[in-house]
Amino acid sequence: MAEAEAEIVRSRPVRRFTWRTGQWHRPGLEYLVSTGRHHGFESFEEESLLLVADFAADLTEALSQPFRLRFESTAGSMEHTPDFLLLTGTGPWLVDVRPGDRIRPEDALKFAAAAEAALAAGWRYSVVSGWRENVPELVDALSAGRRQLSDPIGLQGELLGAVAAGPLNFGDLVGRCSVPAVARAHAVHLMWHRRLGIDVSAPLTDTSPVRLAPRDAGTGAAA
Repeated sequence: MAEAEAEIVRSRPVRRFTWRTGQWHRPGLEYLVSTGRHHGFESFEEESLLLVADFAADLTEALSQPFRLRFESTAGSMEHTPDFLLLTGTGPWLVDVRPGDRIRPEDALKFAAAAEAALAAGWRYSVVSGWRENVPELVDALSAGRRQLSDPIGLQGELLGAVAAGPLNFGDLVGRCSVPAVARAHAVHLMWHRRLGIDVSAPLTDTSPVRLAPRDAGTGAAA
């Protein structure tokens, strides 16, 4: 194996995720449907990143704290451990998570080094410093429908068929189904799995427009 190569998918987190009384940050484990297992995080902001990636990033793997980067600067030797390496359908994406008001000059230097390392590896790199309003809350709400649902009476087909001709408000959409109360759960499930599309920058209410996702729009909304 060449010096510049590594079996990233076999890596283990650089630091262990620990829980103890009085610690200032909030670590935990987040289950991702995309990988079928739990992944460690060290803060609420990192948990939100994992959840959004599971929803929207065409994710195939998520590696927490994948490696330690050592580099030289005018201030001397420095180290940095990126928060995540996300493997997606469009390629690897190295990510650091830090609220914008907590990024110090030394952090910016470490992020710049991580960006250069990602560029050399042919990866994308981002610093997630915040989210547009409503996005984390909405994705968290949609995550209630991420697990598989049995559909013995075909409600998912009814939902997809109802919006085949054009968008409908959420309340009108479920109201057209044979069992509206149960159809709500199936609608959320289809939203999570990107079969139904909504505006993630606004709260989900009965007046929210719901449309057919592009992959179903060309197939006549087959369930």
